[in-house]
Amino acid sequence: MNLSFFDQFSSPSLLGIPLILIATTFPALLLSSQNNRWITSRMSTLQLWLINLITKQLMIPLDKKGHKWAMILTSLMIFLLLTNLLGLLPYTFTPTTQLSMNLALALPLWLATLLTGLRNQPSISLGHLLPEGTPTPLIPALILIETTSLLICPLALGVRLTANLTAGHLLIQLISTATVVLISTMPAISLLTFLILFLLTMLEVAVAMIQAYVFVLLLSLYLQENI
Repeated sequence: MNLSFFDQFSSPSLLGIPLILIATTFPALLLSSQNNRWITSRMSTLQLWLINLITKQLMIPLDKKGHKWAMILTSLMIFLLLTNLLGLLPYTFTPTTQLSMNLALALPLWLATLLTGLRNQPSISLGHLLPEGTPTPLIPALILIETTSLLICPLALGVRLTANLTAGHLLIQLISTATVVLISTMPAISLLTFLILFLLTMLEVAVAMIQAYVFVLLLSLYLQENI
């Protein structure tokens, strides 16, 4: 019984072929393609408005040099948003509950921001490892501590997203199982648990959107520190 709760986090496969690639590319199929028509559909208008809103919010903490990253950050935000929300549907697989995938997203982008800082302002970037006015005996220890905290950043990004989504999915499955089990013996308690399940689902929808935004926002803050 305990193992079945975690079966939802295993990568699906068909005839031994993993289907995670389909799960990651499916959100892109939901986006309508742009055309040259003057009059577009309501869905295209809503999609364009949402993309503009996300781009403006992500570019607020960045100066003009960081606006070159607008397409990357916006695309990542939309991908995480759609993937997290689609994962709340029944009998679906959420790729962002896999720590390996989240680290594969966080590590290259964090490394790109770090290399950007080392290329554009190497002295300032390296100066973050040693605060000004540090006593001489503490210099080796502080450099080691600051380097460790710097290297933990991509790990924190991946673990934060994985932990929040995994905890939410487990809670939904536990409460939904309790609702089904109690419906024949204690209908009143089952109705109460169903109400809790509905409220928890609404909360998880908000968590899915917030975690996607926080993931990309922290990347933009890392970028701002290095440009």
